[in-house]
Amino acid sequence: MNIPESTLPRVVIIGGGFAGVRLAKSLANKSVQVVLIDKRNYHTFQPLLYQVSSSGLEPDSIAYPLRKIIKKHKTTFFRLAEVEHIQPEKNRIKTSIGNLQFDYLVIATGTITNFFGNDAIKTHSMPMKSVPQALNIRSLILQNFEKAAIADTRQERDAFLNFVIVGGGPTGVELAGAIAELKNNILPRDYKDLNPQDMHIHLLEGANRVLPPMSEHASKQAEKFLTNLGVKVHCNTFVKNYDGTQVTTNSDLEFQSETLIWAAGVTGAPIQGLNANVLLEKINRYSVNRFNQIEGYDTIFAVGDIALMTTDVYPKGHPQVAQPAIQQGKLLGENILRLINNKPMQPFSYKDKGSMATIGRNKAVVDLKHFKFGGFFAWFVWMFIHLMSLVGFRNRVIVFFNWTYNYINFDKAARLIIRPFKK
Repeated sequence: MNIPESTLPRVVIIGGGFAGVRLAKSLANKSVQVVLIDKRNYHTFQPLLYQVSSSGLEPDSIAYPLRKIIKKHKTTFFRLAEVEHIQPEKNRIKTSIGNLQFDYLVIATGTITNFFGNDAIKTHSMPMKSVPQALNIRSLILQNFEKAAIADTRQERDAFLNFVIVGGGPTGVELAGAIAELKNNILPRDYKDLNPQDMHIHLLEGANRVLPPMSEHASKQAEKFLTNLGVKVHCNTFVKNYDGTQVTTNSDLEFQSETLIWAAGVTGAPIQGLNANVLLEKINRYSVNRFNQIEGYDTIFAVGDIALMTTDVYPKGHPQVAQPAIQQGKLLGENILRLINNKPMQPFSYKDKGSMATIGRNKAVVDLKHFKFGGFFAWFVWMFIHLMSLVGFRNRVIVFFNWTYNYINFDKAARLIIRPFKK
């Protein structure tokens, strides 16, 4: 892999997501050699993927080169590779570009889409966990509009204009609101030969309310906002099958649709090689202690969504969102330095800063520890926090400009089919 030999302890980080990047920053220019490995050469700001899917932003607005993040880190190196196997007994990993020894290994591989064993849905639905997948959804939505404009029959046109989103968590809710804005603001202007009333957006959620992780107050407000935008919300509804054109549910509901977007859950993305008992089945997350050490290993750690740390406050583990990953990455960097210097490590304690979701223009919900609110002010808070959380000044400027332009003109400027999607 052509990593320079060094007398410094080598810390290998697998994954350039929120946890991996924060850990690399925490170890920057310290007395360690850091090797960051990822199968992509950029960090993705996943909370805004839905805006790429719905033509609100271009992908370079939410992606940032990993090499640019570490360019001032003198002893940090990046390698574009996929890690295939861990050999803990040899302190070595096997990757697509060669093997690498480590003194400390950190797994920060995050999650992938969970289809719950349904191969038909996996084959025909549209996941949204990466920039390429978001671009696929954008292309498919716009292609469906074009096909609907030339459809020969009403049934065929309706299938192209019927959008089904599965999963009423923040991703599903935000995407449903964004597609509803396409229907209300873009379709009447760009597609004069289509009737916006023929376009339907269905949001399916298996629980009895949308945004199950948030408060009931937030859920009620979010459902109200979605309904006002024209989204049809179906709770207590599970998808049984999707063959590419027909959606079958556990109730009597059936939909003819060319587009089913799957936002119903995630599962961990583990790497082969560690003891089987440390990887919890079904959720595929590594069991870690309060120092993020994987059970049974002193020098192998897991952080972020791939790690399951149970506490009295979080008996099922921390929520799989950005803040726990960022906080774990920061503390683990400090703890690795303590470990190297034979000092006691500090246990992780999650500081919950609240949760939020946006449902279109001037509409959002925010849950803080002692305060819950929604509407325009919540939307403004959501925008400010997400803008400031983006990596890189350029990305913040571009996103701010796009949001301002979209707000003034009721427009989504990224309506380009750059890479046509084929089912």
